[in-house]
Amino acid sequence: MPEFGLGSHVDAADPIAGARERGAAHVQIFLGDPKGWKGADVAYPGGAGALAVAARAAQVELYVHAPYVLNVASTNNRIRIPSRKQLQVQIDAAAEIGAAGIVVHGGHVRAGEDLAVGFDNWRKCIDGLDQRVPVLIENTAGGDGAMARGLERIARLWEAIGAADGGDRVGFCLDTCHAWASGEDLPGLAERITAITGRIDLLHCNDSRDAQGSGADRHAGLGHGTIPEADLVAVVAEARAPVMLETPGGVDEHRADMAWLRKRLG
Repeated sequence: MPEFGLGSHVDAADPIAGARERGAAHVQIFLGDPKGWKGADVAYPGGAGALAVAARAAQVELYVHAPYVLNVASTNNRIRIPSRKQLQVQIDAAAEIGAAGIVVHGGHVRAGEDLAVGFDNWRKCIDGLDQRVPVLIENTAGGDGAMARGLERIARLWEAIGAADGGDRVGFCLDTCHAWASGEDLPGLAERITAITGRIDLLHCNDSRDAQGSGADRHAGLGHGTIPEADLVAVVAEARAPVMLETPGGVDEHRADMAWLRKRLG
């Protein structure tokens, strides 16, 4: 296995079993409904403390993915304020299970709105967070008002975050499908990202169903999408970060994707 380790997104009911079934060094879970606002819910028997103990015993590193609905960049108070509150709830729950980080999408402003307001909303959000675990902002595939689509916007986002109290703790999650769909070339991308953010904390390794620059966030199994094989392997090798699969399917498909990657990484 590569020294940075391979993992995948698994069912939150028993992430330790999910890791064991896949031979994963680390796993990613949702704490509750990824499309809802109801707060964090640790489904593991015995709750957060039991999951933290089990993960340590199994030597499985946990990551949390925040709900998709969160958008701390929004200019709409009815979205932005609940998003900030819910992000803190998710962070607190992630800390209770001993997670290594929490992944959150970069968010967006609406069509025609000033991107600068969205970037500054991120600064305000980080200023007000108690980062009990690192917040890992993930690049996104599409959207004219997206905060983290493409290197130029990621650079503007990081400049804003850098002015926040705690901005130095914020990390980056690089998603290969999202980068490809946003129009980026994958070879050398890890170096270009690191030059902006100073770090890549996690790599979401996914092939893309759609063409480069399509803006479509549609993941595919490794070797079954439109990203050239050599490009996908190159960005994994260059990032040297924990790899997390978010590819379609369950245990068998994830095991196959891990085997595909191990074979090509040598």
